[in-house]
Amino acid sequence: MGIPSDAPIRLHRKFERGDRNKITDVQGVRVGQVTLQDGEINTGVTAVLPHCGNIFRDKVMAGCSVLNGFGKSIGLVQIQELGTIETPIVMTNTLSIGTAFTALTKYMLEQNEDIGVSTGTVNCLVTECNDGRLNDIRGLHVREEHVRQALDSASDDFEEGAVGAGTGMVCLGLKGGIGSASRKITADGGEYVIGALVMTNYGSAGNLVIDGVHYDTTKASAHTGESSGCAAGTTGAVSTGGEDKDRGSVIILIATDLPLSERQLTRVSKRAMVALARTGSYCGNGSGDIAITFTTANRCAHYSEKDILKYGMFFDENIDRVFEASVEAVEEALISSLYHAKTTEGVRGNRYMGLIDFLNMD
Repeated sequence: MGIPSDAPIRLHRKFERGDRNKITDVQGVRVGQVTLQDGEINTGVTAVLPHCGNIFRDKVMAGCSVLNGFGKSIGLVQIQELGTIETPIVMTNTLSIGTAFTALTKYMLEQNEDIGVSTGTVNCLVTECNDGRLNDIRGLHVREEHVRQALDSASDDFEEGAVGAGTGMVCLGLKGGIGSASRKITADGGEYVIGALVMTNYGSAGNLVIDGVHYDTTKASAHTGESSGCAAGTTGAVSTGGEDKDRGSVIILIATDLPLSERQLTRVSKRAMVALARTGSYCGNGSGDIAITFTTANRCAHYSEKDILKYGMFFDENIDRVFEASVEAVEEALISSLYHAKTTEGVRGNRYMGLIDFLNMD
């Protein structure tokens, strides 16, 4: 989906978009979501499956980058060490990662009777952002069955905006959420896809930038200031030293069918910072900003009769267009999460506008 062609905003685009303009343009990638929205409850689950097979037995090569480490994700250490992902990637709110981890573990155990018996355990990958500004996060409303429902409903089409794990997220003074986009590149006569999916909950009000144009979003929200990171009795974003703090977090997933090595995938993850900066983030002290990149081209079997395995990789001297297309896809995904998010009122009367409603303000 991304930004529609008839939208009142534009983003510079050098590369052709994928057919859906979503991460699922990478063949085999699937996304499932569960949205929980009822009064003060604004939360949910988003699950990303790297492929449709047994991910534990047929892992995907991966890399990650902790751009700023104010976060509580599970499973990143083993990605950094082994360079593979062996489970779906689950997104949810900060206080629900334990529930999500348990549900994802049970899901993997059902599929693999050897886990913990004749082979090692499993590195479940769970990521999070704090949706406490709009969601009753202390209520722990995400349950195991919600995670399982998201996993079981994964498909190649999905909604963006205030849905799934993005239901209660806030970004750059506006309503954040789930966004996605994709780009095509050619290499050695073949066509490949780079897709991005983001959960946006970062940045400070007043810092939004779209295609180089600054938007003052300081009046796009109204809240009591009693949620996490806010001082009681205030209206709008809280200021410190005259400036709104950049806080909140973002999870960025990048998928591709290009044959990239673990090192190269990590390098792609690091470039996600460029897209964040383009949209107005400086990754403040209280922001947890994490990027994860995987390729469906290099599969890593859990069992092998061979000692030496052969994988493809990109020639480093020509990899710049991979970096550039990745940044472009992530940037559009970030803005798309705002564009498709609906104005939402949640816990303690906090209210944040969607980008479309903000652009239509007098």
